[in-house]
Amino acid sequence: MSVQTSAYASDALTGETVDAVVIGGGAAGLNGALMLARSRRSVVVVDSGNPRNAPAEAMHGFIVLDGTPPAEILERGREQVRHYGGKVVFGEVTAAEPAEASDDGDLRFTVTLSGNRTITARRVLVATGLRDVLPDVPGLAEHWGHGVVHCPYCHGWEVRDEAIGVLATGPASVHHALLFRQLSDDLVYFTRDNELDENTRERFAARGIRIVDIAVEEVLAADDGSVAGLRLADGSVIARSILAVATRMQARTDGLDGLKLPMEDLPGNMGRRFVSGPAGTTDVPGVWVAGNATDPAAQVGASAAAGALAAAHINSLLVTADTDAALNRVTTG
Repeated sequence: MSVQTSAYASDALTGETVDAVVIGGGAAGLNGALMLARSRRSVVVVDSGNPRNAPAEAMHGFIVLDGTPPAEILERGREQVRHYGGKVVFGEVTAAEPAEASDDGDLRFTVTLSGNRTITARRVLVATGLRDVLPDVPGLAEHWGHGVVHCPYCHGWEVRDEAIGVLATGPASVHHALLFRQLSDDLVYFTRDNELDENTRERFAARGIRIVDIAVEEVLAADDGSVAGLRLADGSVIARSILAVATRMQARTDGLDGLKLPMEDLPGNMGRRFVSGPAGTTDVPGVWVAGNATDPAAQVGASAAAGALAAAHINSLLVTADTDAALNRVTTG
């Protein structure tokens, strides 16, 4: 077991080849590492310390842990991984690539971290998450995760009955507005040069959603720092206390080019993700992906489940590789 006294400290790297390296210390990565460690696999989690939900006050939509601050969930996750012998290292991945196979033909990968630290692993689980790219509206980013939200299931209850403004970013914003209309009767849709056909306008009118076609110039803040409203191009101000934005979701790829993982664009210009198959498998032998890096819509619970499933698949294939190697040693004497 680890002797670390703080869940935020980096564990020491021994230089030995580990069964798996997990790139990403969020729900998917930590749960994947937990499953591997509990299967008596040597595993190292590389955590950049920059989780997607860091600005949020609490995580919602996951039984038992609903309302728990994200940082607390991650701290407990790191402690649990370490409890079973897994290691957690904080730092940025600067390079990851296949390495020369072992003498018995087993796969190897080299992951280089900031500070020129290196990890050699038999298998890789990519769980880097994603970045939410906000539209370029002055004053918007300052309120991200508080007065500016994106997920009706993550934040919806907390913004119920508020004066909500939906800032359109593309075709997906239409349904986004209808989801937030379920939460509040007071909703204004700002088209921001995104076309709305007559059918959609009629549907919005039927639900009492006001449409504003005038360009948005800036987000205004109240004296207490919260969202006060939006200033439009004609100088008018529309008071809003919450803004909902369908972000462009970009999988985090920093340092991963050497793995040559296939990627694809999401429909409606919604972002870009790593392509994956069942259990997070990829076209690159020995590499799996899990969580928001491949499933941008996954919440914490779904991401954790995906990490566990990928880890089980990794362990299953490692068991086969270990048995093949043992049989080869016996037969070759």
